[in-house]
Amino acid sequence: MIAADVILCVLTLAAAVAAVVVRGLLSAIILVGVVSLFASYLFLRMGAPDVAMTEAAIGSALSTVIFLVALRRTRRKS
Repeated sequence: MIAADVILCVLTLAAAVAAVVVRGLLSAIILVGVVSLFASYLFLRMGAPDVAMTEAAIGSALSTVIFLVALRRTRRKS
């Protein structure tokens, strides 16, 4: 199981770097949500289910939805 945790940490780091490097806002928002989802699973694996649930609900779901709504409202109409 340690190998799976290491792989998940590497994937989390790769998604975080990709979120910073990617040029599209929608892609960056989705990648930030993925990073948060991976973090919530890592919290669960570390034995903190309350932190994992909070991270999944607020960090992954609510923040991503707020960012998507903000992106949609700030798009220019052509």
